[in-house]
Amino acid sequence: MTHAMVLGQRALREAWRTPEALLPTLFIPLFFLVVNVGQAGKIFPTGSTPFLEGQNYAAFQLPSSILLAASFGSAALYLVEDIEGGYFDKLRAAPVSRTAIVLGRLAAEAAKSVAITTAIVLLALPFGISIASGPIGFLLLILLTASWAVVFAGFMQLIALKTRSAAATNSGGLVFFPLLFLTPNFVPRDLLTRPMEIASTYNPVTYIMEGLRSLILEDLAWAPIGRGFAVVAVLGVLMVALNVRTIRRYD
Repeated sequence: MTHAMVLGQRALREAWRTPEALLPTLFIPLFFLVVNVGQAGKIFPTGSTPFLEGQNYAAFQLPSSILLAASFGSAALYLVEDIEGGYFDKLRAAPVSRTAIVLGRLAAEAAKSVAITTAIVLLALPFGISIASGPIGFLLLILLTASWAVVFAGFMQLIALKTRSAAATNSGGLVFFPLLFLTPNFVPRDLLTRPMEIASTYNPVTYIMEGLRSLILEDLAWAPIGRGFAVVAVLGVLMVALNVRTIRRYD
């Protein structure tokens, strides 16, 4: 655990030295929030749209922006730099457990996600958004988003370890966009067409989004919250296990 903390601190220092890399993580999700609300906000007025639970359409769209921000992690690209520079080989030769190597960068991604998600929520408040589940719901919102950031960073690290290429790793991040748009992104799942509803039902990102959305729109609805945390728990364990296995077999 000490090794993981040291490696996590190193990963945070990498991000601190390149703050310009974090600007798109903040700007692009807020841009999508403004554009989506501007295009569809009048279609779903607050007073006559039941699924908004008395809030405006920006509150319904905020989870999409949060998930987008959590899927901009840079851990895999820094890992490629370590591989190309030879530091990764030195790390593998040192008496450091493979699990610590994986958990260090993932913990750093979780910490960055906490800061970025908090900033996005605070910047979204002027849009008339409130967290209906209160302070506990806000903490759960941050935790669920950070957990997804760990899952996605773990997936990206797998690509980095397999390809050892910055270009391939960067392109791998595009896989999130189909997953994001195959969710109840603009309307609830029961308002989707049947093919889209089936696709979103089998999409794990759907349950994370619905968990985040319930925390914003409702007062601690534990069923969708529990499903969201269950999905990130299963995927998180899977990503860590695959990363550790890949490093152990790394040649």
